[in-house]
Amino acid sequence: MYKSLIRPLLYKMPPEKAHYFTAGLLQMADKLGVVRSIVKQQFQLDDARLERNVFGLNFPNPIGLAAGFDKDARWIDALELLGFGFIEIGTLTPKAQPGNDKPRLFRLEKDEALINRMGFNNGGVEAAVERIKKCHHRMPLGGNIGKNKVTPNEDAVSDYLFSFEKLYPHVDYFVVNVSSPNTPGLRELQGKDELKKIFDSLFQFRSNQSMHKPVLLKIAPDLNDAQIEDIVALVNEIEIDGLVATNTTIDKNGLSSNVSLTDQTGGLSGKPVRKRSTEVIRSIHGLSNGKIPIIGVGGIHSPEDAIEKFEAGASLIQLYTGFIYEGPQLIKHIKHSIIEHAN
Repeated sequence: MYKSLIRPLLYKMPPEKAHYFTAGLLQMADKLGVVRSIVKQQFQLDDARLERNVFGLNFPNPIGLAAGFDKDARWIDALELLGFGFIEIGTLTPKAQPGNDKPRLFRLEKDEALINRMGFNNGGVEAAVERIKKCHHRMPLGGNIGKNKVTPNEDAVSDYLFSFEKLYPHVDYFVVNVSSPNTPGLRELQGKDELKKIFDSLFQFRSNQSMHKPVLLKIAPDLNDAQIEDIVALVNEIEIDGLVATNTTIDKNGLSSNVSLTDQTGGLSGKPVRKRSTEVIRSIHGLSNGKIPIIGVGGIHSPEDAIEKFEAGASLIQLYTGFIYEGPQLIKHIKHSIIEHAN
């Protein structure tokens, strides 16, 4: 029904408008008791074989929603209805910022992909915290944090620390995002020295808190082998709790869509990223002897894609573009596949 009826209607809208329209409908469903029950019955599947304990947190299932979908923590409870095992909000920055000029989100339908150059558009971390306080979710909630566009890289630590402090009582884990291609100079922070400064600051704050919350690093798929080795060494050296692999890519080779779309600047997500994302996961898993927890994300459009990520070494996975192309039923299909593989 989604692919034959709902998706064609949504695709008549500009991508960003369709995004907010769909999320708004889901939010309405969450507020209507009867509709809420129908949605839960349709999409949720609970089974002990789906449960996971990763970096000290209990997940009802290993399928999460990647950062970028609910940037401002507006739809947490509504999205939980669809059966996600965890949701990652953000990327959040200290100050509100509008992001890049529209249009900034593009569908590459022939490639089953998206290109986005959103630019960390969000209402600021403090506004998001006020929304989280009103939520009733039971699943783990992640907070993805970044720096404001106007903040120079030499001051980036203060931005990450500000959002970390504000979110700390309200989320279950954190992801440090230095890998988006849509904030100028951000990926320069993926260097070992720059990362160490950020994480040292966050860990110093965490050491004075009553509860230890995991802090992960999100990396780009465009890192070379030497850079991945450096990242793994840094994770082990300063005890980063895990990695999210991977963000969007700037590599747009081999696409089939119209050149007016493929030439758009921004990060590419969806099916074209699947292979490279899995390669990075497999590399991290091998280099670390399986000791680094990995959230695998990138090009998961089917249960087979999900199983591929797990077999490569991912402990958890996240959906975004595949969720948009395949619809919410994808979550349940992946759950069935996990259960089958557990038997």
